[in-house]
Amino acid sequence: MSKQPRAVLDGIFAFPPNRETLGGTAYLIVENNANILIDSPPWDETAQEFLLGVGGLRWLFITHRGGIGKAKEIQLATGCEIVIQEQIAYLLPKIQVTTFRQEYSLGSTYKAIWTPGHCPGSSCLYYRVRGTAGGGVLFSGRHLLPNQKGEPAPLRISKTFHWPRQIRSVRALLDQFSPETLTYICPGANTGFLRGKGSIDEAYSRLASLDLDACLDAQCLL
Repeated sequence: MSKQPRAVLDGIFAFPPNRETLGGTAYLIVENNANILIDSPPWDETAQEFLLGVGGLRWLFITHRGGIGKAKEIQLATGCEIVIQEQIAYLLPKIQVTTFRQEYSLGSTYKAIWTPGHCPGSSCLYYRVRGTAGGGVLFSGRHLLPNQKGEPAPLRISKTFHWPRQIRSVRALLDQFSPETLTYICPGANTGFLRGKGSIDEAYSRLASLDLDACLDAQCLL
């Protein structure tokens, strides 16, 4: 059995890294019977009991092809709706999914945003925190990851689908948000570089400080 998910922000929990998704980190937002899981956690008794204890699951959002894991089993066990970008939906045949092209709103609180580059269907989930004058959390999957300094960045790897497109996706996020609307980033991997913090704070300012032109010249890291 895996460890219990840990709280990283108010109402947001991070699951232990999942071997089936190459060490990916899945998150759960607990909010008024509209709980949403971002990517697949280790699907064991611990995870199932935790989800049952917080009132079940309404949605499972997949950020990229590597985050699918046991999505089918999770849907069968919880009855959740799976939301996935249309270009990678073929990886979940014979099960019911909701697809989107560029953006998709899940009620008034969550918005899916297509951010291609890491893979064709890579996407992020933006969570507008209720009860605040501003602020929000971006669940970035593997589109944006902490580097060794804990700063958010697009990281080029040997399996990156389209690096210039990934950089354009970062620019599009900066155009869409502001320091007031983008407060935190919860990355889908490399969370050890956060040194126990659980999320990246001052997210917009840190992202805006990137030299994206220099990033275009980056070599593959893996």
